[in-house]
Amino acid sequence: MKLNELRDNDGAARKQKRVARGPGSGKGKTAGRGIKGQKSRSGVAIGGYEGGQMPLYRRLPKRGFNKPNRLEFAVVNLGLIEKFIGLGKLDAKSEITEDALVAAGVTSNKRDGIRVLAKGEIKSKVKLVVTGASASAIEAVEKAGGSITVKASAAAAAE
Repeated sequence: MKLNELRDNDGAARKQKRVARGPGSGKGKTAGRGIKGQKSRSGVAIGGYEGGQMPLYRRLPKRGFNKPNRLEFAVVNLGLIEKFIGLGKLDAKSEITEDALVAAGVTSNKRDGIRVLAKGEIKSKVKLVVTGASASAIEAVEKAGGSITVKASAAAAAE
């Protein structure tokens, strides 16, 4: 393959709509904008404007509160851990820590800690050391003959 033979896959790039190029184009003269009025002109900014009426986004009350220092955990499911053990990216015989989960690519980063949930099935006998785990996840791991150690996160200790 040569540089002059490179091209997009079929349907990957649409042709640009060329407006105001004469009546034969189908989008000539007014370029599909109709006749007169604010929307036919350039520089239109009427997104939330309701003609002087109080706009909807100001009529509705503000609700809720987002805690600025809340903890955000990376969520890992048991089925995913089992899959990575099967692929040989995690060693079930040694202790699986949060750093090992990140290094294996189970999750991209730890955030404020890793929380294990019970989605999926675990068959391997594993020893997990994580920041959090659901009751059903702990039960499933213990049923498979393993253990989950829940440790306090560094962010939670700082609070």
